[in-house]
Amino acid sequence: MRSQTRSTRLFGALLLVAAAGISSFAAAPAPKAAEQPVTPLGQVVPAPLKAEAGGSGFEITAKTRILVGKGNAEERRVGEYLAKVLRPSTGYRLPVTTGKGGDGIRLRISADPANEPLGDEGYRVVSARGSLTITSGTGAGLFHGVQTVRQQLPAAAERTTRQRGPWRIAGGTIKDTPRYGYRSTMLDVSRHFFTVDQVKRYIDQAALYKMNKLHLHLSDDQGWRIAIDSWPRLTTYGGSTQVGGGKGGFYTKAQYKEIVDYAASRYLEVVPEIDMPGHTNAALASYAELNCDGVAPPLYTGTEVGFSSLCAKKDVTYDFVDDVIRELAAMTPGKYLHIGGDEAHSTSHEDFVAFMEKVQPMVAKYGKTVVGWHQLTGAKPVAGAVAQYWGYDRTGAAEREQVVNAAKNGTKLVLSPADRSYLDHKYTKDTPLGLSWAGYVEVRRSYDWDPGTYLAGAPADSVMGVEAPLWSETLSTSAHLDYMAFPRLPGIAELGWSPAATHDWDTYKVRLAAQAPRWDALGIGYYKSPQVPWPAK
Repeated sequence: MRSQTRSTRLFGALLLVAAAGISSFAAAPAPKAAEQPVTPLGQVVPAPLKAEAGGSGFEITAKTRILVGKGNAEERRVGEYLAKVLRPSTGYRLPVTTGKGGDGIRLRISADPANEPLGDEGYRVVSARGSLTITSGTGAGLFHGVQTVRQQLPAAAERTTRQRGPWRIAGGTIKDTPRYGYRSTMLDVSRHFFTVDQVKRYIDQAALYKMNKLHLHLSDDQGWRIAIDSWPRLTTYGGSTQVGGGKGGFYTKAQYKEIVDYAASRYLEVVPEIDMPGHTNAALASYAELNCDGVAPPLYTGTEVGFSSLCAKKDVTYDFVDDVIRELAAMTPGKYLHIGGDEAHSTSHEDFVAFMEKVQPMVAKYGKTVVGWHQLTGAKPVAGAVAQYWGYDRTGAAEREQVVNAAKNGTKLVLSPADRSYLDHKYTKDTPLGLSWAGYVEVRRSYDWDPGTYLAGAPADSVMGVEAPLWSETLSTSAHLDYMAFPRLPGIAELGWSPAATHDWDTYKVRLAAQAPRWDALGIGYYKSPQVPWPAK
């Protein structure tokens, strides 16, 4: 998951970050006099399954309405979302209505058999003169179709002030469905704490690229970020600091619910993580009885790993873990609960195996599916467990084989290879933010791999999907998150969504470059990789 040989040199990187002066938002330029260009059909990220261009296409005008079914609350929610995006930039009313006929954007959730091949998240877009129709069998698919329509519109549609049109969408039909059902990004709120609004901002960015999971890393050595009523010092004391000695912070249960509900409104499922038995100094500092010697260590604000461990031989440890899982499961409507398990260097192998054998059934007891970092396969994963692989090119053959064998025995896999999908890693040696223990991760390297064949020997159907983790040892602002996530996050999203047959760097980099004006409009400050042919400004 993270470097096994980190040093305090990271604080030098933090100083470089401060010197770099990366700003949170790009200034919005004045509207241009020229008309907005029309994006060729299907030239979006992620690449769609099929796009057939034809006809003159649809244009949003002052008369356009967003048409939804009478009494269909989900269609209306998606319609209101779309209207909220487009009203400021177009200046149009764009009423969401159940009216019939006329110039309109039609949103339809339909049980039509024609939608069945598109699955739970697929959709169909038909753009023609006078109407634009988005159809799906589910609300999630309808929402994903809206993200495609957003990208088919001029980038100025994302601005929050009125812009010059016209607002045209190329004519034709798009049929689309994801390759994998698990498409995730992770946000580490433990090393540095991020507020509810900052998390919401990141959710919106992930949703634009059809991600459907948000993995929240809620505990680590540096801070405990989620309120647990039965163990209140976890947050009042264990959440009081962060890397570098800042004030830290935590989410109340109401705030966590706000994040979960907001993510659900964008069709992302929150996967909470409590990392254990290692990465637990914040908990150990909060409660002395969780330590084998009964002595609480001081709070920790550095970046080393592997030095902390819950006491696997104490009964109170399992009382603690049961309480935490019970309360976290009760406030998490999603299917999964992540129990960490990585870098437990201070836990003996015997204790690690015993710990995982006791903890995994607790997750099931409270109605959730176990997810753990791939070190879980060094114990005995329970039936249905998911292992998240974070190895990289220098990971030993024995460790890889252990994961592959677990997959052959039924353990499902989520792939997040550190030297491909870790968004916190430096692009080059000159990147002022991030880490580099797994190497430098330029944009092409991040994109140019196939989840279906990455772990040789693992059954293809064992791979549930991909994740793009964003660790925060050196990241403390939304501007930092933007710079490290973009332009790599869209590439991982495409690997999770698009058919393997569409995977081609030379065509992808052109579609990726076309996203830049949209990021400018959204206020996303991104890394301008020399590998990508960015448009001239």
